[in-house]
Amino acid sequence: MLTQLREIVEKVASAETLIDALDQLVISTCEAMDTDCCSVYIADFKRQEYTLMATQGLVKTRHHVGLGFDEGLVGLVGRRAEPINIADARSHPQFKHLPGTGEEHFGSFFGTPITHQRNVLGVLVIQQKDRREFDESEESFMVTLAAQLAVILAHAKAQGMWPDQHDGLHLIGSASSQGVAVAKAWWDDNQPRLEHVLPASSLNLDNEQERLTIAIDLASNEFRRLRKRFDSELHKETLAIFDLFSHLLNDPMLRKDLFAKVASGDQAEWAIRQVVEAYSTRFANMKDAYLKERAHDIRELGQRLLFFLQNEDVIEYQWDEPRVLLTRELTAAMLATIPRDKLAGVVAQEGAANSHAAILSRALGIPAIMGVDFIPEKIHNCQVVVDGYRGDFLVNPNRHVLKEYRRLLREENELDKTVETALAKCAVTKDNQRVYVHLNAGLSADTSIAVNRGVDGVGLYRTEVPFLLQRSFPSEEEQTAQYRTILASYPNKPVVMRTLDIGGDKPLPYLSIEEDNPFLGWRGIRFTLDHPEIFLIQVRAMLKASIGLDNMDILLPMISGVAELDEAMILIERAFEEVSKHAQLQGKSLRRPRLGIMIEVPSILYQLPALKGKVDFISVGSNDLTQYLLAVDRNNARVANVYDALHPAVLHALKHILASSQQLGIPVSVCGELAGDPVGALLLVGMGYRSLSMNTRNVAKIKYILRQISSEDMSTLAQQALQSSLATEVRTTTTRFVEGKGLGGFIRAGK
Repeated sequence: MLTQLREIVEKVASAETLIDALDQLVISTCEAMDTDCCSVYIADFKRQEYTLMATQGLVKTRHHVGLGFDEGLVGLVGRRAEPINIADARSHPQFKHLPGTGEEHFGSFFGTPITHQRNVLGVLVIQQKDRREFDESEESFMVTLAAQLAVILAHAKAQGMWPDQHDGLHLIGSASSQGVAVAKAWWDDNQPRLEHVLPASSLNLDNEQERLTIAIDLASNEFRRLRKRFDSELHKETLAIFDLFSHLLNDPMLRKDLFAKVASGDQAEWAIRQVVEAYSTRFANMKDAYLKERAHDIRELGQRLLFFLQNEDVIEYQWDEPRVLLTRELTAAMLATIPRDKLAGVVAQEGAANSHAAILSRALGIPAIMGVDFIPEKIHNCQVVVDGYRGDFLVNPNRHVLKEYRRLLREENELDKTVETALAKCAVTKDNQRVYVHLNAGLSADTSIAVNRGVDGVGLYRTEVPFLLQRSFPSEEEQTAQYRTILASYPNKPVVMRTLDIGGDKPLPYLSIEEDNPFLGWRGIRFTLDHPEIFLIQVRAMLKASIGLDNMDILLPMISGVAELDEAMILIERAFEEVSKHAQLQGKSLRRPRLGIMIEVPSILYQLPALKGKVDFISVGSNDLTQYLLAVDRNNARVANVYDALHPAVLHALKHILASSQQLGIPVSVCGELAGDPVGALLLVGMGYRSLSMNTRNVAKIKYILRQISSEDMSTLAQQALQSSLATEVRTTTTRFVEGKGLGGFIRAGK
């Protein structure tokens, strides 16, 4: 059976059209199962019916044949979303005869839904003249076949090959940069691909080394030129994208590995592919979404080197009107070479929301969607709409849709101008309640390492990135210099530095860690307590960096119990005494930093009273707290729909944390993505939180929204949300609230 199943799926997948695929399916299924009839009914959502699309055994008339969603046994399968096995179909009360199809000759009926991501896309049916129930092996075969068919149908739906797609294509991807674009599409595939490079050797080693040297120099010059071009347009933190590429190109280990491959006889292109893939694999294997996506940046660097091996001049786009750029994978260099006034939006087949190209898109205000499955030849030069809020990509939409999106585009432009007015102002609610807005920061572009006039400090600085970019643990001196730069960027503002959050889900390239379930494994404080030498070096570096600036606080990640906190406190005190004595010898004084822990492991929720007298503040990591509470890996596409920060359990946990911290007199803040979401910020402030930490791009928006609404109204909203039993109820309630305040444009992404 498995062999037959595989053969059927292979035949269907290789068909050129959806109709050909379904015709092949019904014929092959009848042969494999030795049954008299096999039919496929496809859901037509506009007609609200299941349309007979392919059959072997029934008479497919010239006229349209369909059953309403509430009609017949096919409709019953769809409504129940489960298989139905009947020995005598005609005797069943739900049976409906389809005249002219010849189904009166069949007795038995087995139908199973074709389901993709909880949506019934159709019904797969087999029938026989004999009146009998199909056995378990036959049921299993059909259910498995339907699951395979669901993937094929979902792909066909994404490509616009669905019966009810009469108004152009509606494709969906990952919203990477908010905004709306309406323009004609332009397909670009001039970028070389690492995977197209095949093993090749060269006898002229000197020539290959010269080619590689020239390519590295040309790429370095390009990144310096692009940084200079954007120097007056972008914040320093965004310009750090190009600094990172330049740093990597000048990294002695990377160069050593590249030239070593060439010296061993490899052609320059093949050397680049091998080395770049080795480097990018380190990041790609990480579970942390932010760090995982650094693999895209390493690959982009490799592809620029490939480009300059073949070209000396950069491709320039000459468009007479704004266009939506279609590309296989977006790169920062591509964005930089297109005049800003000619680039309306971007849609990429590959890539992710935290790649540097996506970050640059956000900084430039260019709507972008990643991971869209489209056929370039069908879309090039077509009228398209890019909805960077929801990830919708519409091709040749009707005039009503175009009119609505053009209206939204005008509203978007007005909204951008409005929120900028709040950036330099304090976040104060309409009834004069002060809310402190901080940054989540790190080493990359969206992590805001430069002074930002609109924030009250850094609520979370990730320290693990420099550990991941090197071939060995960074020295105490290297770390001190790095941390000093960060602290000096925010004079007189608090900077909360999180100790190393490394482990099974973020393995170091020079320390192999393999675990079956890394999110529940050796990570965060567990790793650093097992390596006190690493922990002490880092804490000493932090303390040394803070001397004279006095704005550094320490945050401990992944604390699951008081015992871990006590162990960490002993080591921190030891480091403080060592650095303090050294500072005194130099005539300097060391301020004792505040100590905090991250609330992300649910167990600590029940030990909050034990924190009194031990910690000076707590910070809620809503991302990990949500995934641990709901037992959902937020990076797993299969269960992504279950991960919801507005789940009632999450909201009640947040309320519990706040109430406990207030009773204990411990300051508390939220540093997860929920704090930077308009709905999330309103609910948090409504609960009583007064300190939120978020990415740069959300600061102006959140400050503006908070200034428009009173804390009393937010409190009422939070109380209503806490009374809900479903996340959908919470979302509906908050959406109505925001729209009632005339701020609906801020939550379009959640609709």
